[in-house]
Amino acid sequence: MREAPVGYHCPDDAALGRQPAPRTSIGARLRSSPPAATLTFVAVNVAVYLYCGATSAGGINRPEFSRLFQDWVLQPYIVHSQDEYWRFVTAAFLHLSVIHIVANMVALAVIGPPLERLVGRSRFVVLYLLAALGGSVAVFAFGGVMDAVAGASGAIFGLFAAAVVLARRIGLDVQWLVGIIALNFVFTFTVPGISWLGHVGGFVTGGLCALALGGRPVRRTRLPNRVQALGLAGIVVLLALVTLVRAGTTMTGVV
Repeated sequence: MREAPVGYHCPDDAALGRQPAPRTSIGARLRSSPPAATLTFVAVNVAVYLYCGATSAGGINRPEFSRLFQDWVLQPYIVHSQDEYWRFVTAAFLHLSVIHIVANMVALAVIGPPLERLVGRSRFVVLYLLAALGGSVAVFAFGGVMDAVAGASGAIFGLFAAAVVLARRIGLDVQWLVGIIALNFVFTFTVPGISWLGHVGGFVTGGLCALALGGRPVRRTRLPNRVQALGLAGIVVLLALVTLVRAGTTMTGVV
């Protein structure tokens, strides 16, 4: 690599005088195309909800009676006793009501596109799924063993956390975003039936992912892709260790 006025050029680009593709401070290519990953996640969530509603005896407003919902929902005791750890991810694509999915998808549509453009599609997908996983691990490790949890809120809280960390890195005003997050946490801890562990777990995981991607207050520098990948892999290992520790205990009651 050769030093350039802003960032670096690869040797071939420098030798041939080509202008390198512009990238964000995280290393993603700047794109003008629609946020494909965000739109895909919205579409999948909506499709799963509609399918559950169509196949549920309770209809669109009671999707939890669907066979798919029962097979995907996160319930720590079932996960542990039947080794169905894939529910950590599938539960994030389930929703309990029209209001539930509309609220989550509106939040995703607001925070997803700008964050996806900043970190890139592949990083955004990893960030979303890891935040969802982190929320589920928190529920599994510290929640009631018979509690049934579903929803994309953990993933979305993770996106909010990542957005704050990364926006501060590039010098953007995040007061409005902090206000939205604070308001959401007020609802999390005051409205009955909301999985605060899932929200907090997703939020913490999303923040850690942002740090792994280079969310540091250093201008005009970014972490190499390999370092970012190692950081994200470290988060996966951490979540796996927490899961293994909890799985090693006897899950016979409510924690």
